[in-house]
Amino acid sequence: MTDAPSALTVARFLQDNPDFFSEHAELFAGLSVPHPNQPRAISLGERQIMTLRERVKEFEQRLADLSRNASANQNIAEKLNAWCQSMLSEANSQHLPGRIIAGLAEHFGIKDVAMRLWGLDMPNEGVGEEVSAEVKSFASSLPNPYCGPNKQFEAAKWLLHAPASLSMIPLRHDADSPAFGLLILGSGDPQRFSFDMGTDFLVTIGHLASAALGRIPHVGQPHNAA
Repeated sequence: MTDAPSALTVARFLQDNPDFFSEHAELFAGLSVPHPNQPRAISLGERQIMTLRERVKEFEQRLADLSRNASANQNIAEKLNAWCQSMLSEANSQHLPGRIIAGLAEHFGIKDVAMRLWGLDMPNEGVGEEVSAEVKSFASSLPNPYCGPNKQFEAAKWLLHAPASLSMIPLRHDADSPAFGLLILGSGDPQRFSFDMGTDFLVTIGHLASAALGRIPHVGQPHNAA
């Protein structure tokens, strides 16, 4: 007698002979395998049905996740649209910074928002208040928004309350330009803005705010209300 074939040999044989069970239907019906969760044997057909049910559950879970993501994305898109409409409807460019800050609070529920602008034709108070050279350099050094804990950043003092976590979004006319402003979003939740969070949404916020603020002329340029 020869040695019994290994499990790998049997598996390869079945893969190479897909018609085996069609030609030996009586063998297929009589095979039994261990139940995955109970100490008993079940038929091979029953085990296949269980496997298919598990796969259906996985597909249903994936579909539910996709549906939730689609709903969340739609909700974000609607809020962005409303925020953009608010900025576009502002006729006086001097009022744009206030619109941006109020819109973030109204549409996205971010209650503690601050912003400073420099090099633009703005009053030397509020968002146009003097900013240190260190903050300007830091803003220009940010290729993407900073998200994380408050490490006693100077700009964090612009917020009404000392944040546990914050996001700092540079404002610039294009990717190669130095920053002309810095947008700060603060939260008392240390996990609200974390190092590992995705920043695509915040990058979009920065691009849209920068584009809207581009209506404000630079210092020395003629000022237009619109």
